[in-house]
Amino acid sequence: MANQTAGGSHRAAPVHTDPEDVSVLTALSALADPVRLQLVRELAGSPVWTRSCGSFDVPVGKAALSHHFSVLRGAGLVEQRDEGPKRVNRLRREEFDARFPGLLDLVLRAENRL
Repeated sequence: MANQTAGGSHRAAPVHTDPEDVSVLTALSALADPVRLQLVRELAGSPVWTRSCGSFDVPVGKAALSHHFSVLRGAGLVEQRDEGPKRVNRLRREEFDARFPGLLDLVLRAENRL
């Protein structure tokens, strides 16, 4: 099956952007959306590779959620991989912090001040 990825899924593997290739405007735009901010905050509080896309309680449909994850991948914030029928997520905290030191700390800390 030519369209099948190494993980056995029929969908294409996600494309990831290296945080080194991300502008500060792209990073800030990705974090400005309330749904994406909630996704980042929940990922920050979860062990890596334990959260599937469907495990987030966000007020959007499946297509919109897929778009939000695409934006986060494009901003270098999230890495995804397929594990069987699930797509699991990891916050690229170390890589993102190296590119934008302190930005995620500010965003995550702001949650406690709202």
